Order: sequence, then structure tokens, then C-alpha cells
Amino acid sequence: MTALKKIWSTHSGPYMMVLPCLVMLAMFTIYPLGWAFKYMFYDYDGFSTPIFIGFDNFVRLFTRDTLFWQSVWNTLIFAFGKLIITLPVALVLAVILNQKIFAKNTLRAIFFMPTIISTAVISLVFYLMFNSYNGIINKMLLESGLIDKPIEWLGVKYSILTVILVAIWGAIGNYMVLFLAGLQGIPNDLYESASIDGANKWQQFFHITIPMLGPVMQVIVMLAIVNTLKGYESIMVLTAGGPASKTEVMYLYIYKLFFPISEGEAVVQQYGYGAAVGFVSALIVGAITGLYLFMSRKSAQSN
Repeated sequence: MTALKKIWSTHSGPYMMVLPCLVMLAMFTIYPLGWAFKYMFYDYDGFSTPIFIGFDNFVRLFTRDTLFWQSVWNTLIFAFGKLIITLPVALVLAVILNQKIFAKNTLRAIFFMPTIISTAVISLVFYLMFNSYNGIINKMLLESGLIDKPIEWLGVKYSILTVILVAIWGAIGNYMVLFLAGLQGIPNDLYESASIDGANKWQQFFHITIPMLGPVMQVIVMLAIVNTLKGYESIMVLTAGGPASKTEVMYLYIYKLFFPISEGEAVVQQYGYGAAVGFVSALIVGAITGLYLFMSRKSAQSN
């Protein structure tokens, strides 16, 4: 008892500072995870008495729910289309804005601004801009003569492209700032030595910037993959997963199971099935992230 009192008197300050975080973690992370893990084995709509059904939710998911697997495919397309453009552009912007150029702090703030604006507000603005008949995008294209009839940007053909473009616009500034933080940790002496040896800007970029950014870039790409695979807010506002489920992504599908947004999607809440779908979706995201980390580490070891 004396030893415990001594430990408490010595470390009570740090423990008390950490305690609120631990309480919040238990309330909003650990408890919901335990709740979801329990009810994935139940038929439960949030109101009636839960009925234990074993693995029936998973049987339904893997054998009858084609919409979920379409949402997985849509998620992969959305993630690839977003990341293949966002990360290179963010890196280039970071390199440019890390130089001594005019108004670089103002430009940094402008590019970062979409990150701090509400996703719902941004998506609503883009929804109005991409409207087929009175949106400003079609109006500008028609007046310039580039098209002769309105394009259905949120229709079956172009909806996935539109949501990817909106996601790119909203994410570039965030990753640009992360790359900037990594660039500012690279000593200028390396660039000065390379310049003395005759290396041009491109050679410095590929032989100094990229290798020195390696550890930071690995973390940034991992965060980008996880955030993109879990993202659905802008899609919910722009298309609600339509038309014809062309933009239905995994976590939007889960949201609809818990909170039906129209009678066409679900008549009642499906908490039990939603928990099972959420669990499988988390495994998919974890598997993709783990595969990326494994491949990046193997690549780093080979180099």
C-alpha cells in the first residue's frame, strides 16, 4: 500500500492529465466497438428486442448482398482516382511553396482553405455548380462553344468522375501542408552541396527530396489511403450514392443501414446487419492498409 501511495504521489499529475482522454476513448471508441461486435450476431433494428441469429448477417453479406460488393468496387475506384492525382499534385505544390516566392504564405492559406470549410457546404456548392441544367459549369461550357448540350455531371456516366474531382479539390491542401512539414525537415546544406556539384532542380528533387521524404511520405500515403477508403460525406451530399448506385461507397452504405435516408434504401434501421457490414468493411480497409505498409517496407529494405 505504501508503494502504491508513493507511485500515486509521484505520478498522479500525468495520470490525471491523461484520465479525460482515457474516459473519452472508452466512451466513444471502446464501448461503441464492443456494442457493434455484439450486435453483428443479432437481428436488431434499434427498437424491437434483439434476436440472436448467429452468422446469418455474414451469410447474407457474402451470398446475397450484391450492393455492398458494388460499393467496395466503387470505393476502390474512388480511392485510386483521388489519390493518384491528389498526392502528386500536393507534393509538387509543397515543393513550390517551400521555395522563396512572392506571397507564399498567402498561397499556402488559399490552398489549405478547403480543408477547414465544412464538407457539407463545399459539396452543396459543387452540387449547384455541376447541376445539369442551370449549373455554372455547363453554362460556361455552352457559352464557350465547347459543348452543344448540357452534360449530366451527376448522371450515370460522369457521377464517379465528378465526386472524385470534388474530393481532389478538398484534399490537396491538407496533404500539401503535411508534405511541407516534411520538406522543412530536410537540411538546406544538401541542396547547396548538390548545386555546387552541378545537380539541377530535377536531379535534386529525385535524388534528395524524394529519398529524404521517404519516412514522412509513407505515413502521409497511409493516412490518405485510410481517409479516402472511409470517406463518404461529400458523396452523400452530391449524389447520395446514386444514380443507380454508381457512387455508392462502403461507408455511405453502412450509414444508410443505420440511418436510412430514403425508403428506397431501407425501410427500417438495420443495426445488426450494419454492424456486420461495418466489421467487414473495417477488415477490408485494414487489409489494404496493411498490404501498402508491407510493400513500402519491402521496397525500403531493398533500397
